[in-house]
Amino acid sequence: MSLTQQSAVEQSRLLASGEVSSRELTQAYLDNIASRDSEVGAFLRVDPDAALTQADAADAKRKEGETSPLLGLPVAVKDILCERDQLTTCASRMLAEFRPPYDSTVVAKLRAAGAVLLGRTNMDEFAMGGSTEHSAMQLTRNPWDTTRSPGGSSGGAAAAVAADMAPLSIGTDTGGSIRQPAGLCGVVGLKPTYGRVSRFGLIAFASSLDQVGPLARIVPDAALLFQAIAGHDVHDSTSLNESLPNDLLDSLSQPLKGLRLGYVEEHLGEGVDAEVRSAVETAMTQYESLGATMVKLELPHSKYAVATYYVIAPCEASSNLARYDGVHYGHRSSVAEVEQELASERAAGATAIDSTLVRMYRNSRTEAFGAEVKRRIMLGTYALSAGYYDAYYLKALKVRRLIRQDYDKAFEQVDLLVGPVTAAPAMKLGSLDDDPLAMYLVDLFTVGANLAGIPALSLPCGFTESGLPIGLQLQGPPLAEPSLLRAGTMYQNATDWHTRRALGKTTP
Repeated sequence: MSLTQQSAVEQSRLLASGEVSSRELTQAYLDNIASRDSEVGAFLRVDPDAALTQADAADAKRKEGETSPLLGLPVAVKDILCERDQLTTCASRMLAEFRPPYDSTVVAKLRAAGAVLLGRTNMDEFAMGGSTEHSAMQLTRNPWDTTRSPGGSSGGAAAAVAADMAPLSIGTDTGGSIRQPAGLCGVVGLKPTYGRVSRFGLIAFASSLDQVGPLARIVPDAALLFQAIAGHDVHDSTSLNESLPNDLLDSLSQPLKGLRLGYVEEHLGEGVDAEVRSAVETAMTQYESLGATMVKLELPHSKYAVATYYVIAPCEASSNLARYDGVHYGHRSSVAEVEQELASERAAGATAIDSTLVRMYRNSRTEAFGAEVKRRIMLGTYALSAGYYDAYYLKALKVRRLIRQDYDKAFEQVDLLVGPVTAAPAMKLGSLDDDPLAMYLVDLFTVGANLAGIPALSLPCGFTESGLPIGLQLQGPPLAEPSLLRAGTMYQNATDWHTRRALGKTTP
């Protein structure tokens, strides 16, 4: 087994023992990126010299006696988290030249832990999308089949891990954007409880839904990264003052006794791909063989989750993205071109002429935002407008509360919920370009956790006949990440889906 095929936990042990240096490990991943990423397109930017400099610094710290589980381990970061003096674009022309003057809390914690910041990964523009096809920068392909999507919006982060170009990566999850690409790329993704990980320095999409979390090859690797980035932050007013157990990693080897897993029959019914259904049901049977009890439940308001999400999230996006006006933040249209445009309109006899400032605002946003971002801004602006606020946004907030109550009642009966991550395996690139509603339905099984603020874990549970990964989702009550991670480890210890490697083949 090559060095880059080792788990992050094992790599951490090798670094601690001195059997491998951080420079050797980092160079191995840089070599993989150089040989594979031209086909996958997971990274927007990689600076090999900077990464190796960080690796050398980590090696020097170890020689001085410093210890940390992440010290010297490479980590890829989704291009939505601010990194001081480094381009942070959200895969948008609007922020194509943005260099933050500060680190996000997550990046600062990674630095403090001695991680090597390997590079910035591709994403759907401003995290708005489920396929990473809405990036203004480049296309990312699924490492298992390069004609298919890696999912989104954290598609680059998931693809980097799946293709052995990073042992760990940071993603964000607003409606499934960690779990869905993790499921489609055959890796592990954790969406933490809302507030577990600081959002300070995370460029906002929908502030009441966004959460930062880890992607990794196996569950213990995800736990390793999660423990490093979780914790209270005074810079984030929504941050929870709740600490994780110090023995989180050690506790993963202890199976959960008397585990009660709830499932919703409708989530395995009509509309779910037969191979996905079969793989998830087989995983449920595996859990039963490990001593778990299956309990059939109802989440009566889950059928409204997608509609509720696609009112609330665009409303918050409309508000958050209003700041990008070409004056305070973001791309600015050429004032000279604006004045020339207005002069031409006057010469043609136009009467209703914008001021230079208004036209500059309009042109800046028109030029720099992509089609999907514009669509969501318009949806949100409409739902927040006079006469529609009560009918759409306020009603969606009420349904959101009912969805949370459904989960609360469910967790009175079971420890965790189990089901599919997505209704189907990875879609062909471009197959949903003309059907945004179909793309939104890709989030059918994931948006509920965001609306309720609960943690959820995605892990591989099988493959289709054509070799595409299938994801299993576990959801838990607030702050139940330790239980989720233990349950995920139980499953992975009894199966081998996580040991398979992407070959980059093309399926029919």
